[in-house]
Amino acid sequence: MVRTQAAEIVGALESRVVRTALVAACLAALVSCGGNNTAPSPNPGGGSGFTFTITAGGVSPKTMTVPRGTQVTFVNNSSRAHDMSSDPHPDHTDCPEINQVGRLNANQSRQTGNLNTARTCGFHDHEDPFNTTLTGTITVQ
Repeated sequence: MVRTQAAEIVGALESRVVRTALVAACLAALVSCGGNNTAPSPNPGGGSGFTFTITAGGVSPKTMTVPRGTQVTFVNNSSRAHDMSSDPHPDHTDCPEINQVGRLNANQSRQTGNLNTARTCGFHDHEDPFNTTLTGTITVQ
């Protein structure tokens, strides 16, 4: 009986040690991620760091805030081409800098012109203008 109680105590201690180690590992992972969900900062390795990604599910993120003078990159990770243009459709006159992205074939990327004027710019896929998964906004501050 003493042996059984000792085994139970050892098992409980081992379980507690494993849980403590697991919690410590999770906390370390959270701290290393930073947890800061503010607007992205420029990429020191080149490129603007401000990027919209197009996939089969649509554009991500849907909104972005950037400082004046920024260029924003659109990356097409979808299997089909997309023609990214400024609102409104079909004139594309609100933020002509976005129109520089134009048609992106699969696995292509391109940047907007410099967004120098403080405003909110909507964009869409010219070939599928009413598909809300392919729309978004850039707020220039």
